[in-house]
Amino acid sequence: MAANVIPEKELVAIILYTSLFFIILAVVLIVFFYFSRKKIIQKELEKKDLILQYQKEQLYAVIITQEEERKRIAQDLHDDISSKLNIVSLNSHILSSPGLTEAEVKEITENIISLTAKALENSRKIAHNLLPPVFEKFGLHAGIQELCEEFESSKTVQVHYKNEINFEEKDLDRHLHVFRILQELMNNSLRHGKAGEIWINFKIEDEIKTCNYKDNGIGFDETNAENQKGLGMKNIDSRISFLDGTIEINSQINKGISVTFTF
Repeated sequence: MAANVIPEKELVAIILYTSLFFIILAVVLIVFFYFSRKKIIQKELEKKDLILQYQKEQLYAVIITQEEERKRIAQDLHDDISSKLNIVSLNSHILSSPGLTEAEVKEITENIISLTAKALENSRKIAHNLLPPVFEKFGLHAGIQELCEEFESSKTVQVHYKNEINFEEKDLDRHLHVFRILQELMNNSLRHGKAGEIWINFKIEDEIKTCNYKDNGIGFDETNAENQKGLGMKNIDSRISFLDGTIEINSQINKGISVTFTF
């Protein structure tokens, strides 16, 4: 019995159709990978654009914050220092006037001494607000302790501070952002929240440095986005961004505020 032999023409046709099939398949795969790659690149570019936009917004917030701080410092210098030094200068010129009695000379001199002392004290306060000496010398933990004592000295608020983290000296620049965040939160609790008690707790959670902050103030409606768009909150968001951290804020009217941030 003779073996079935495929005719040469049919064999050539099979080879051609198979080759054509693989060529078409290759073309389809090339087109598929091309458009897939193009889509991936487009998404990456969109992601980069979003990141750049976010960074621009953060930078803008930082610039605005810096300008506000400069305005505040300039205002403090004008109100507390310049005004007093102007009066000192005026009194100094009066001292050179002829015909002053001994009592008048004594009174003017005492005024000059008193105003000079107040100007020096206010200049120390301004410098302290820019960078507390305790923070610079002894680190974040000591700086926060002093900050808490300063707030408690007002006799209007009690601060409960607990720290379970060993802050390393090499991270002092980053710790300054943490200090400013707390300073802003505490100022908000006192000025806007009318809080009588504040709780601050630093600890490690899932190997991440975390600060839990809360107060018993009047709180606010967290569903209203406008409540979280103030300059202070933009400042905090900018600092959190620099720290590569996260922040979560929870609040209800008459139930205080709770803030958790990582760094």
